[in-house]
Amino acid sequence: MKKWFSLFVLFWLFLLNTNPAFAQTYRFQLKREVVNVYITSNGTLDLEYILDFVNDANADPIDFVDIGLPNENYDISKIRAEINGQPIKSIERSPYVTYGVALGLGNNAIPPGKTGRVHVVIEGITGVLYEGTEKEAEKYASFQFMPNYFGSEYVYGNTELTLTIFLPPGLQPEEPRYYPPQNWPGPAEPESGFDDQGRVFYRWQSSQANGSTKYTFGAAFPARLVPENAIITKPPFRLNISADDICGAAFCLGFLGFIGLIIYGSIWGEKKRKLQYLPPKVSVAGHGIKRGLTAVEAAIVMEQPMDKILSMILFSTIKKGAATVKTREPLEIDVVDPLPENLQPYEKEFLEAMQEDKAAARRRLLQDMMINLVKSVSEKMRGFSRKETVDYYKNIVERAWQYVEQADTPEVKMQKYDEVMDWTMLDRKHQERTEEVFRGGPIFVPVWWGRYDPTFGRTYGGTPTQAPISLPGGGGGGISLPTLPGSEFAASIARGIENFSSNVVGDLTSFTDRITQTTNPVPKTTYTRSGGGGRSCACACACAGCACACAGGGR
Repeated sequence: MKKWFSLFVLFWLFLLNTNPAFAQTYRFQLKREVVNVYITSNGTLDLEYILDFVNDANADPIDFVDIGLPNENYDISKIRAEINGQPIKSIERSPYVTYGVALGLGNNAIPPGKTGRVHVVIEGITGVLYEGTEKEAEKYASFQFMPNYFGSEYVYGNTELTLTIFLPPGLQPEEPRYYPPQNWPGPAEPESGFDDQGRVFYRWQSSQANGSTKYTFGAAFPARLVPENAIITKPPFRLNISADDICGAAFCLGFLGFIGLIIYGSIWGEKKRKLQYLPPKVSVAGHGIKRGLTAVEAAIVMEQPMDKILSMILFSTIKKGAATVKTREPLEIDVVDPLPENLQPYEKEFLEAMQEDKAAARRRLLQDMMINLVKSVSEKMRGFSRKETVDYYKNIVERAWQYVEQADTPEVKMQKYDEVMDWTMLDRKHQERTEEVFRGGPIFVPVWWGRYDPTFGRTYGGTPTQAPISLPGGGGGGISLPTLPGSEFAASIARGIENFSSNVVGDLTSFTDRITQTTNPVPKTTYTRSGGGGRSCACACACAGCACACAGGGR
């Protein structure tokens, strides 16, 4: 039975330590880092960071700084931060650090070749104290702490690092303990004393440190100085097992079932993750609505499926007279020469990709086009609120439907629908609502419909199309529009999206995955977890009873 449990623990640790990594574009020096760690009298941990950055002259601006925290037990509203003395208003949970926050520097981003000082204060972190193992007459509380660090691919050079631990007031000089730091390039013995508030402090300082190494510090003190419920005690491990083989078999089956659930959850979660192509910085809280986006750009902000977005671009180029569908299966289009002048950059890239004969090359060109589009939208969204922007364009979609529904005649209804079709396609129930709007008889298809449906005018769905109907036009002329049942019209648009998935995109998850790897790479794991006895730490503890309050940085 113990072997089964050991295998379970090893498998769990293996899962936690498996995560792909992708490089970032940041490159900087961390010239100075000051870390103040306060254990308060109520048993919580307060943190203060002062980080002096020197951005590389050839790097991108430092627009986000991730600060790793010991655990998830913090209140983001109690975090204050500044960049060069200016308040940082964008503070969110970091997408790159398991426990941490992302500071969006916004307009105060550190330009290439320039310096910047980031000052952060985090108050009230709970769950950091553990029952110590010191052989003293009274019970001790202990903890270990690893200051924030960054990936070695982002930071280089030496850092003048000063870390100070402040213990709760009320200690006698002989009572506190410190743990020798791990991986520390400076003296193991700290400077110590009392501060002006009567708190014992331990201070380590070295000019030979760096911003990417994991340094671990720790201390212990009598538990009487903090509330009893602030200390996590190591629960005894009890497992009452009889000699009955049924019990052992039940545990084994339960274990295998649990493993199966983990594998299933991992596969499903990984597939879902691959479809999340929007960069995390777009989700950072901004202010105000980004107006003026095209329907396709709004679809990116809403993170609509890639095949739907490509279909929207196809319809857009057809409506503008830039392309004609030659065959549907396989999907091939003819592109006019010269191109119309009113095309968007992504529409031009789309047409260029669709002229590629080889399926693999065309697929890659479409992925490149989508990467450029996502990056362009991300740049346009800088400083704006994604939530407010999404709500704004959802309202536009709803008003577009109302605009169509208020038409008095079928002819006007189709005219209005044609005007706002690109916006209505943003509705996840586009097909159903199109059928509902045009229910009750044939509709007059738009004048460009023949460029989309190469079979229209000959046969449609195996039956001849109805005769064209002449509508009044400007200058005394007429516009000849054929008719089509509303349900067939809506289904044909839906089939256009399906054609993209089956004939051009292929597997949607794998198609989007390459885009996601560039625009929203899987966060790099900057530390591993280990531990036991009822707790999990972000670093290995030097003693059995101390907590690991460790941090990690992604950018």
